[in-house]
Amino acid sequence: MQKLIDGLHRFQAQVFESQKALFEELAKGQKPEVLFITCSDSRINPNLLTQTKPGDLFIVRNAGNIVPPYSPHSGGEQATIEYGVAVLGVQHIVVCGHSLCGAMKAVATGEDLSSLPSVQHWLSHAHGTRQIIKDHYGHLKGEALLTATVEENVLTQLEHLQTHPVVRSAARTGKVALHGWVYKMETGKVFQYDHRERQFVSLEEVANGLAITSLDQHAII
Repeated sequence: MQKLIDGLHRFQAQVFESQKALFEELAKGQKPEVLFITCSDSRINPNLLTQTKPGDLFIVRNAGNIVPPYSPHSGGEQATIEYGVAVLGVQHIVVCGHSLCGAMKAVATGEDLSSLPSVQHWLSHAHGTRQIIKDHYGHLKGEALLTATVEENVLTQLEHLQTHPVVRSAARTGKVALHGWVYKMETGKVFQYDHRERQFVSLEEVANGLAITSLDQHAII
């Protein structure tokens, strides 16, 4: 805890004072452009990864970057997504998985989670991912299997995202674009799903002039 307390003191004395104008503006309200859905893994820092400032990202974090399908019985993720799209008017939604994900390792291997009933229930929202891996990736092992699981799970959660009425409506009218990302923490590289190529492509290729579009909304609705 002392590390956190020392950090708070440095923030107040150095960071806040040097960026006082920014924080004064943020106190008036928020208008983030992106809803960023990612894993709770302590090694993932969305703002550091994207080099964004406070106020730029509206963030949802949970084990396995899960988006439960829409349900009349609202949960925290559902409420946050609805608020981000309907009230804050985010223009982009990113579902970002990552390498070395413990949640996805459990999904890939069918790990016995009976001693962790809450985790077991939560990861049931990745059942579609597990079925795809079982049906199409049985020949893979180890790191290759985990990579495939991470990638397929991002696509599964994007499908779940579009069961949410507010997202479906905004996507249909072009008010919001959906993006599937995978962050490889060993190299710092990020890969985005290209629906035309039907694979994840390094975002470096975007910088080099390759046109990578957001997810084709009609392809998976």
